[in-house]
Amino acid sequence: MTSILLTGGAGFIGSHLAERLLDIGVRLTIIDDLNDYYSPAIKKQSLRQIAKHGSFRFVQIDIRNIKGMEEALSGEFYDVIIHLAARPGVRTSMAQPMLYEGVNVQGTISLLELARRFHCHKFIFASSSSIYGTSNRIPFSENDLQANPISPYGITKLAAEKFCYSFAHLHQIDTVCLRFFTVFGPRQRPDLAIHKFARYIQKGKEISVFGDGSSRRDYTYVDDIVEGILSAMDLNVLFDIFNLGNSAPITLMEMIHLLENQLGKKAHLCFQENQPGELPITHADLSKSRKLLGYSPQVPFKKGLEYFVNWLESVENNEY
Repeated sequence: MTSILLTGGAGFIGSHLAERLLDIGVRLTIIDDLNDYYSPAIKKQSLRQIAKHGSFRFVQIDIRNIKGMEEALSGEFYDVIIHLAARPGVRTSMAQPMLYEGVNVQGTISLLELARRFHCHKFIFASSSSIYGTSNRIPFSENDLQANPISPYGITKLAAEKFCYSFAHLHQIDTVCLRFFTVFGPRQRPDLAIHKFARYIQKGKEISVFGDGSSRRDYTYVDDIVEGILSAMDLNVLFDIFNLGNSAPITLMEMIHLLENQLGKKAHLCFQENQPGELPITHADLSKSRKLLGYSPQVPFKKGLEYFVNWLESVENNEY
């Protein structure tokens, strides 16, 4: 039986991946510190949902605590480490750059060092489209060497990728970095635009729109991301990087209008100045991922939004 260590498994993407891993019969250990970036109650609810798919071991610990992780996991062997845990968010990273460097860079080094010490032969790292900058060609390609992130969050993800590359070559740990593009779906973090805007539309609250609404995001449904991660587990390569997106950018105003249609309510908009650190567009070039991972996103944005709204309306009165 394949044994997997999953960091950030109580989070949005992590909880969906954990369910899928249990469904295919792996032996699963989840690490999560249940921090208060958003309500720990939501993460605990996600852990209860995961448990419906099978048994797993849970360790609550900060990934920067390498000694504590080594003690908690001693005697275990892991075929694969999937590292999703991170401090997320472009805007928050501008206010707390040192925290983001600590968790996202030092924390990744801790996990890479664990992989070395535990003789783990496969390491999968969750990177981000935020590593691309305003100078990159559209669509964003993994082969573009001009990655110049404009936010501390993006910088930490790019730095972590470089450490992944170093450990792969120094210690022969097969490593895959996956650059996620604006993931959405059930259990999406409450601070992310789709979830936040849907709540505000439901409650008749005013939505702040930064800029003129023409910024575009390559929204990617969470199930497609999970399938991309599973494909990366089977890839035989010392080191490589792949985009996981939908390759169909949607404008901010289009997203809002589709939410209005799904919810049957009008949004109250307040237009404000552009926010620093945000890219005007994200757009994944998937040619490499399609060819080498067999990655093919299956859920168009409109259908994914329907799934999200159905979920949101089903959990209106619980912790989410």
